[in-house]
Amino acid sequence: MRKIQVKWGGTMPKGDYVLVTPARNEENFIGKTIASVLAQTRLPQKWVIISDGSTDRTDEIVAGAARAHSFISFMRRESDGVRSFGSKVRAFRMSEPELAGLDFDYIGNLDSDVSFPPDYFDNVLRRFETCPTLGIAGGIVLELIKGKYQQMRTSLNSVAGPVQMFRRSCYEEIGGYIPLRFGGIDTAAEIMARAHGWKVKTFPDLKVRQHRPVSSRAGGMVRTKLRYGMAHYALGYYPVFELLRCAYRVTDRPYLIGGALLAVGYVWAWLTRMNRALPPNVVRYLQSEQLHRLRAICLAVRKRSLREGSELY
Repeated sequence: MRKIQVKWGGTMPKGDYVLVTPARNEENFIGKTIASVLAQTRLPQKWVIISDGSTDRTDEIVAGAARAHSFISFMRRESDGVRSFGSKVRAFRMSEPELAGLDFDYIGNLDSDVSFPPDYFDNVLRRFETCPTLGIAGGIVLELIKGKYQQMRTSLNSVAGPVQMFRRSCYEEIGGYIPLRFGGIDTAAEIMARAHGWKVKTFPDLKVRQHRPVSSRAGGMVRTKLRYGMAHYALGYYPVFELLRCAYRVTDRPYLIGGALLAVGYVWAWLTRMNRALPPNVVRYLQSEQLHRLRAICLAVRKRSLREGSELY
């Protein structure tokens, strides 16, 4: 599995962090992200922003910021003209020469449509510094849905892709982000990290706003849900766990059928015998982790049933 090609060295103090941002046609949002980073009480040592074939003013905005601030590096790659979840993998690989020789302890993915308070990264890094086994961390993402910011539904032992910050040693141990046909690269990184003994944690008190509105187009949402289901199979999700997860997600958009679409995608991948994306030992770890959660749920339900039954008498 490919590891980031950066070497220890340089004169910067350890404990610093670097950021990598893939951006495609983000002229309406990336200014907010740049302003948020520039306002940080703890600035990054380096911030590499890669334009993925943008055709709007994204390049102009980022290039201007790079000229004004030496820690910002602007890069551009030509793409096929389609926004893709694979852009994150390509961005991190392109950023390697810019990061080579720098001395840093943390490396973070930062999406180009988010904003956050001035002490955000200072607080994230403080959590790392107080927990040596913390491998991936980040704040809670607030999604813009129908004009209102709503907290993203996520487990606290997971971190939303737009703000995943890695301890560098964790990132290098798992081999960084890996390209996946149906997405799920953020989830894959978390699974790999936990399988290697690292903790993954979202801190709900650290708020991040994602300004790009969640799509309300049914067709787009249908394709997304089907793709998520296929990605879950490729990652190795345990069948019963995925079934219960689909049932839990019936309130996701598109309402009622959202969970069913996840199940259809998963079953389709199973019927077509899609290849697993992660090594067999990591898949076994994930499924044992999910079985443990299922047993905990069953135990909690049983205790509740016994308690409620005793109250009848």
